[in-house]
Amino acid sequence: MATATAAPTQETEKKAPLTLTPQAIAKVREIMATQDPLPAGLRIGVVGGGCSGFQYSMAFEIQSGMMDKVFSFDDLKVFVDATSLMYLNGCIVDYVETLEAAGFKFDNPQVKSTCGCGSSFSV
Repeated sequence: MATATAAPTQETEKKAPLTLTPQAIAKVREIMATQDPLPAGLRIGVVGGGCSGFQYSMAFEIQSGMMDKVFSFDDLKVFVDATSLMYLNGCIVDYVETLEAAGFKFDNPQVKSTCGCGSSFSV
């Protein structure tokens, strides 16, 4: 029974719909280390809102939800709900630091337009 459980998890990890860059993984781990209690993983999702219709969300979670898909990036667990999964297919999450700003950047090939401030999108 343990073998049957392990095989789908490995399959799911290979077919992750999104990618986290090494910089993003390192920054998430750095922030997670300051949390009390220590989170089990990072939730990435898409929620309604913003001027273009959708926006990305990121939050730490103590455990995954019943309907979540769980992906592992260098032992960092990422939880994605079923609805967000379809909007994140092919998305690359990076962490960028420049002189003007620092933050997580989502590069999503499904996005057809973004708002002027860049915080929301439409597909």
